[in-house]
Amino acid sequence: MPVFIHLKELYISWHSKFYKFPKTSKFSIGTKIDSLFVYSIEQVSLANITYNIEKLGHIKIALSSIDTLKVFLQIAWELGLVETKHYSELSEKIDVVGKMLGGWYGQTLKQNSPAKAREK
Repeated sequence: MPVFIHLKELYISWHSKFYKFPKTSKFSIGTKIDSLFVYSIEQVSLANITYNIEKLGHIKIALSSIDTLKVFLQIAWELGLVETKHYSELSEKIDVVGKMLGGWYGQTLKQNSPAKAREK
């Protein structure tokens, strides 16, 4: 699944920078960002193996986690914990993942709409 692959690669890119955080920030905002990445990956994995309303819930949670991740990543950048170049790369990739999740959510919602159910 493409969104899972993008998210996994994004996490690997993040993780290589996470270890360079100063100790005080690593165990606060760094851990929060890392946890949001992991949680998003978990939700995408669960959405990939579930159906209907349950799938929608996991996708929605992943979208929310990605939005929160963007905020914390921006804070880390503003604090000087993430280099501008790396922040820019991560932000662009996070936006792509967000759009993919939004499209997946919309498609799943449409497939499970009452009008679609009447067609069956």
